[in-house]
Amino acid sequence: MGGSPLRILVVGAGIAGLAVARALRLAGFRPDVTDKLPPGESTETGLYLPGNAARALHRLDLHDPVRPIGQVIRRQRFFDAAGAQLCEVDLDTLWAGVGECRALPRADLHRVLLSGAGGAVRHGAEVRTLDLLPGAVGVTFTDGTTTEYDLVIGADGPRSSVRALAALGGPPRPVGQVVYRAVLRDGPPVTEWTALLGQRSGFLMVPIGAGRLHLYADEAGTEEPADPLARLRDLFADYRGPVPEVLAALDEVHVGITDEVELGRWYRGRVLLVGDAAHATAPTLSQGAAMALEDAVVLAESLRAANSVDAALVAYESRRRPRTRWVRDRTRDRNRTRDVPPALRDPLLRGRGDRIFGDHYRLLLGPL
Repeated sequence: MGGSPLRILVVGAGIAGLAVARALRLAGFRPDVTDKLPPGESTETGLYLPGNAARALHRLDLHDPVRPIGQVIRRQRFFDAAGAQLCEVDLDTLWAGVGECRALPRADLHRVLLSGAGGAVRHGAEVRTLDLLPGAVGVTFTDGTTTEYDLVIGADGPRSSVRALAALGGPPRPVGQVVYRAVLRDGPPVTEWTALLGQRSGFLMVPIGAGRLHLYADEAGTEEPADPLARLRDLFADYRGPVPEVLAALDEVHVGITDEVELGRWYRGRVLLVGDAAHATAPTLSQGAAMALEDAVVLAESLRAANSVDAALVAYESRRRPRTRWVRDRTRDRNRTRDVPPALRDPLLRGRGDRIFGDHYRLLLGPL
């Protein structure tokens, strides 16, 4: 169906939605893209893209615009809370033949994707109702306008309104993690992906270029603290390495509760979910953006190759489910290690940590 005049609506202008719009444009389609939020800068955060994300960006013909941004990450280093090294993962070896790993500001990737998608997003356009018709979807927006589409793609995140309106699933499930994110400028000279692991908590620092550090920390829990910065400093007060200097330099941190989305199916009629709207997981493996970019590539290929939208949706979900299931299961596996006492966990990581962590990505090394 490549180049056919399909009327396609992409709901959501984040990484998933813009990547889908880019992939569809490359395949000869001209989708509409809407987002319920007004245009503007989002919260400043960093992003780590493993090698399979780089491969997907190549397939989207966006590798060259991304390459000058951020910093290539060649090693992951794991330490205990006292700052003693547990293990190290050689990322160049792990992702050889797939792609390089990169850390960068999320907003910079968003700008590249927005340009690649054609730049035209209808902001402030919130979907009120979806009417599943034979071979089409009637869409009514909150401003009262109504349009009919051949395919509606929900790329609106773990709390997807499209998922609810199409009766594809309810709200996401909290996984029991409170997460803290920040970007620190002119912090300590951390030059590698560096994580310190404690008991049911962890602290990660990743350089994202221009002297900036992406900071990510988490702890077991289900409620956001009233004072996130004070809680962060208290929680990691005994951590060593660069952590004390980082905590002293921080003046702002963003906090949230991690959700997971697991659905029996990703489409109903001509409504399809992609990215976190379909298969969100905890960010433990840093695969959220990578899975969204892969989704975009495979969806465009499926639509181009199939002789009908319905056949394309079947082909798409059958190709994507094994990989997203792998990410979900390996994420749960790694998260369960949080409950293992460091006295048992740390000797295991010192002996086999590089193989254990590397194996979490084994399926993702293969082709899409």
